[in-house]
Amino acid sequence: MVSIVRAVPGVEGIPAGFPILLDAQMSIVEPAFGYLIELATIPGRSHAMETLRTYSEHLHDWFDSLEQSELDWRLADEGTIAGYRNRMLATPSPHTGRPYARSTVNDRIRTVCRFYTWAHRRGLIEALPFDYVEVSLRSVRRQGMLAHLHHRPATVMANTLTVSEVERLPRPLRVDQLQSLFQHLSSPYDLIAEWALATGMRRKELCGLQLHQVPDVAHVDIDVDPLVGMPLTVTKGDRPRTVYPPLRLIDRTHWYAGEQRAALVKLRRRTRPGYRPSSALFLNSNGDPVSRARFSAAFSTAFQAAGLTGSGHWLRHTFAMTMLVRLQKQAATTPDLNPLKIVQVLLGHASIQSTAIYLRCVELHADTLAESLAYLYGELVPHGRA
Repeated sequence: MVSIVRAVPGVEGIPAGFPILLDAQMSIVEPAFGYLIELATIPGRSHAMETLRTYSEHLHDWFDSLEQSELDWRLADEGTIAGYRNRMLATPSPHTGRPYARSTVNDRIRTVCRFYTWAHRRGLIEALPFDYVEVSLRSVRRQGMLAHLHHRPATVMANTLTVSEVERLPRPLRVDQLQSLFQHLSSPYDLIAEWALATGMRRKELCGLQLHQVPDVAHVDIDVDPLVGMPLTVTKGDRPRTVYPPLRLIDRTHWYAGEQRAALVKLRRRTRPGYRPSSALFLNSNGDPVSRARFSAAFSTAFQAAGLTGSGHWLRHTFAMTMLVRLQKQAATTPDLNPLKIVQVLLGHASIQSTAIYLRCVELHADTLAESLAYLYGELVPHGRA
């Protein structure tokens, strides 16, 4: 069975935490190592460690599948990859018990194909085990302010192994849904949810918040500065980014740090000899930093308990849409304001096309967003949180 280990610090030429695939004999899977190390270290092509982790997980699943079938990776053909794809489409994930999303299947197939393209360039295989087909794009887009963003040609080369995906637009959570969700979140996940809703921060960024990062707002006037800029140190792609939490949220966060978090640290010091509190802002019930896995599990449980479909990422979607509506209203009197560009910066999107999807969402959910906007900016604060 193939496994993944992480490189320890201090190994020359290998970044700390670099994912290394090992086969059943605990030998390094050399082709996967070569591919990932190139992505990690070559200037101009280097990827963030989070991206490498994703690619390594995709390759782990692929090489594990090959090992279980006793197949040499160099002998895989289009039928082999198609069989791997079909297995994912027909069999639930062993980790979640739920069917794989088609987007997940395509992401894994694309990673496998990128790996084989690299291996072909490096002379490790004689031919690519997949093919491309030319696909015509129908011109059905409505013309509008974002028409200039679409530079895609009339035809594209599509991988024949990927499957069609139905576009699913994100939707905002209604006020009643937000209130129900908060009722099913215990500390510190309720406060984490407020940060996600008020700033649009990702799971990685929320779990990476440090205690010292919370701004000192003792002398800030809420009427003058209702939002406070806070630079992030942990972001996707390590791109510099500043978020703007409301002053009320920062006040509640200081209360959490001084009361709930401090009490938890005191308890753990008393019950666990040698315990040293982490510098992370959010701690779980054991006094350890909230991990991304625990974050996802807590929000999954809360959404189910509230009778909702979604995940913690939906709070980021809600922030994006409500912020876009708010800025569009401002732009009506401030023509130089570019709402979409501002939301792109706030969300930390590398491409404005990733942000543009929210324009259609705003059109579809205008009424819901009007209420959510009031909620987000304090007019409908959950009971006991004002």
